[in-house]
Amino acid sequence: MSAEQQSRIVHSVIFTLKHPRESAEAQQFLADGKRILSSIPVVEQFVVNLQVSPKNDYEYGFSMAFADQAAYDTYNAHPLHSAFVQERWEIEVDRFLEIDYVQWG
Repeated sequence: MSAEQQSRIVHSVIFTLKHPRESAEAQQFLADGKRILSSIPVVEQFVVNLQVSPKNDYEYGFSMAFADQAAYDTYNAHPLHSAFVQERWEIEVDRFLEIDYVQWG
């Protein structure tokens, strides 16, 4: 495995919104999240996911990648990310699980 693969971070968050599943409000949240968060220059491979497994009851997921820890730290401190968390996430998300990982092996 290359050093690049070992330092690359995949950030995933699965969540349930306070809005009914697939409602206009939920669709707007997902669209805004994609538009805002993927516009941050260090964000790579931003994907919006819809949960289909009966193994848990989360409804949606955001996934993105970062070249390394410095890029991830830049994302976390970026004003667009901070504003989205404060103005949308903290208000509209009911619960979530966040996972950050690097490739193994």
